Amino acid sequence: MIRAVFAIPGDKDRRTGGFIYEARILAELNALGCDTAHLQLPDSFPDPTPIDMHAALDALKAVPGDVPIILDGLVFGAIDPAGLAQVAAPVIAMVHHPLGLETGLSKARADFLLQNEAEALRHTDHVIVPSPETARVLCRDLGADPERITVALPGFDRPTVNRAPIYPPLILSVGLLAPRKGHDLLLSALGQLRDLSWQADIVGKTHDPEYAASLHDQTAALRIEDRVSFSGEVEQAGLAARFNAATVFALATRYEGYGMVLSEAMQYGLPVVSCNVGAVPETVGAAAMLVPPEDPATLATALRQIIQDRSKAKELSELSVSKAATLPRWEETAEIFVSVINRLGTDNASERSGFS
Repeated sequence: MIRAVFAIPGDKDRRTGGFIYEARILAELNALGCDTAHLQLPDSFPDPTPIDMHAALDALKAVPGDVPIILDGLVFGAIDPAGLAQVAAPVIAMVHHPLGLETGLSKARADFLLQNEAEALRHTDHVIVPSPETARVLCRDLGADPERITVALPGFDRPTVNRAPIYPPLILSVGLLAPRKGHDLLLSALGQLRDLSWQADIVGKTHDPEYAASLHDQTAALRIEDRVSFSGEVEQAGLAARFNAATVFALATRYEGYGMVLSEAMQYGLPVVSCNVGAVPETVGAAAMLVPPEDPATLATALRQIIQDRSKAKELSELSVSKAATLPRWEETAEIFVSVINRLGTDNASERSGFS
């Protein structure tokens, strides 16, 4: 018997943090005996066409009233709240971070998404988030009830670590080519390090073609195109090889609801340089040098120190290993989902009061 449904837009196996999290949880729930069906919704979310919005709501309404729906955040943040209110099944929103906090949105679009998500929360039975930071944001900015929020930190497999740093030192960054990931800030910092020997690899699928093109133009303008590679999306084996070869991991992000790739880098014992934003401080603890957002000069200084100061690099590497040892495994994360599903599975949808 189906215990729950996980509703995800488009290809659930896309290699970005949120989709990796959700696809793995779906697999682990079934492995734990919590039979969970995958419900594929239209892939146009979070900017659905009217036809796709209608199709998504019809699919959600078709789920039996005693089968909880785990609803992906890209859909949840953009869903029509009035339509969501008509869904009989209990709804568990999987919110990685509010959609209105995405970098590069117009103020009107950001305001709409934040208001829409706040209204959708009123028709939701529970929310699962990947970090305490996201829980705080939902309560502080969107009026969510903290009693109906559960934190489920991402789980991690333990990789095979075979450190073999290459020369010149490799500065590795991994993230979608989208403004929020701050690759433009990293390039600006690298432009201030031309006096040092280094190479950089930016790994990530193009999300915003215009932004991706601007990164290539910026690299040429800074005269560092012979040192910077854009590797696109890379399979896990290739990514592992890069982690093992790198000297430092850098992510100049403008916001993270968790930042799974930071934890991945720490599992390989890499010194980490990132920004003091969102959930990043909680994710990395003391195992990173955090700089203010939008500050390429300070970012450059941090990278320079790690490249030049072996004792500092060794200190951060050891802190990364210690922090990574505390990371949960995927089965532990999935067990948190099971506990929420068990609480909601027998609820009568008509008795839901929602967020207030």
